[in-house]
Amino acid sequence: MTSPQQPQPQPEPHDTDAPGAGVPAPPAGAPQPPAQPPAEQPEPRPLAAHSRPEQQPGGQPPAQPPLPPQAGQAAQEGAPAREAGTMMLQAQQPPAAAPGQEAGTMMLQAQSAPQAQSAPQGAPVPPGPHVPQGAPRDAGTMTLQAQQPPAGFPPPQAPQQAPQQPHQPAQQQAQQPPHQQQIPAAWQAAGPGGTAPAYVSPIPVRRTNLGHALASEWTKIRSVRSTMWTLGAMILLNVGIGLLTSLALAGPDRVVEPVLGFAWFGLLLGTLCVIPLGVLVISSEYGTGMIRTTFTACPSRARVLTAKAIVLFALTFAFTTVSNALVAVAHAGMLNGPAPTGDQWLRATVGSGLYVALLSLLALGAGTLLRHSAGAISAMMGLVLLPMLMAVFMVGSDSLRPFATKLIEYSIPNNLGALYGQPFLPDGPAGWQPLLVLAVVTAVVLGGAYGALEKRDV
Repeated sequence: MTSPQQPQPQPEPHDTDAPGAGVPAPPAGAPQPPAQPPAEQPEPRPLAAHSRPEQQPGGQPPAQPPLPPQAGQAAQEGAPAREAGTMMLQAQQPPAAAPGQEAGTMMLQAQSAPQAQSAPQGAPVPPGPHVPQGAPRDAGTMTLQAQQPPAGFPPPQAPQQAPQQPHQPAQQQAQQPPHQQQIPAAWQAAGPGGTAPAYVSPIPVRRTNLGHALASEWTKIRSVRSTMWTLGAMILLNVGIGLLTSLALAGPDRVVEPVLGFAWFGLLLGTLCVIPLGVLVISSEYGTGMIRTTFTACPSRARVLTAKAIVLFALTFAFTTVSNALVAVAHAGMLNGPAPTGDQWLRATVGSGLYVALLSLLALGAGTLLRHSAGAISAMMGLVLLPMLMAVFMVGSDSLRPFATKLIEYSIPNNLGALYGQPFLPDGPAGWQPLLVLAVVTAVVLGGAYGALEKRDV
């Protein structure tokens, strides 16, 4: 029998989803079965913060006082209906002896749903052992609890910050001396005036000298292509033209005196190849900026120029002397005439080699002064060829003829022919004199190059 205070739920005729919709209705006049009270749906409790009860010794939760009937009825009547599985955030108070928990720790805990029991209206609702005071929870309710630090656990300490210094004016900060590091005692003892011996590096340290500069310049001059091309062209012109001249003058009925007098034709053209080599030895470093590295490695600029001059002179002298010797031997064997003397052999081989080597040093001095490859090469070509060309145009004038004669006598082609005993004019330098004239001119130009190299910046 149903209570008269609770109305019986009447099934709606059009509600197909209600339970028992598919069950046929009993015939008329049949006795009605007793109505079952509707199952009470658990109502989700609202978001509320409550403290978790402390556990008593023995592991049993403390007994909670029953709620008054008015509170239970108000909770049942005032709580809105929610669906099962509702997520609810709730702050829980942890027990005082919970170890390993820090302040502010959030714990996600699943609460079991209370058993739905029918209770008469107005009866007190007994609280469950694991359900705190308040409205009952739905099935599968998840609660997020904030844990408090346990008793006796030290709270986390904030990182210590350095005390802030009061603001000082900029002038006072500038006047303060910089922080001085503590110098180890071993370093102080090894320093000037100390008792301990000075530090000795395990790497051998040697003072640089001219030999190191010579090795550096030799590596440079033999590793660039300009050296091979210029010296190769000089040898080809000297030997080739010398052999062609000997073939043209050879004959059983022709007598040539001196026999070595026509061996310098090829050498004259070969000097036009040596001049660019002398200029490029230093001007190429100015063009590429390598001269800065050279002077950084060897701060003594005079030593650098001296090393360049020695390497260039030795290389040019060796190649020129060997090629001149080959041409002289060919002329002496193929031409008819008196046998050359020792002085003639020496001037045709060693003298001509020294002359071309001095000419290369003159080109080196011009390159040092001008510091430009094209300009220095053009100036040296003009020095070799221009006096002879100017004299050709001046010979026709009576007033300029003495000046034209001096230009021819001291020109480089005439001095080179004088070393072989075949000058253009008989009144000019003869024997070893052309070599001395060129040595004086080269010394003057190189002296100016040394002075300019020390005074000017790179």
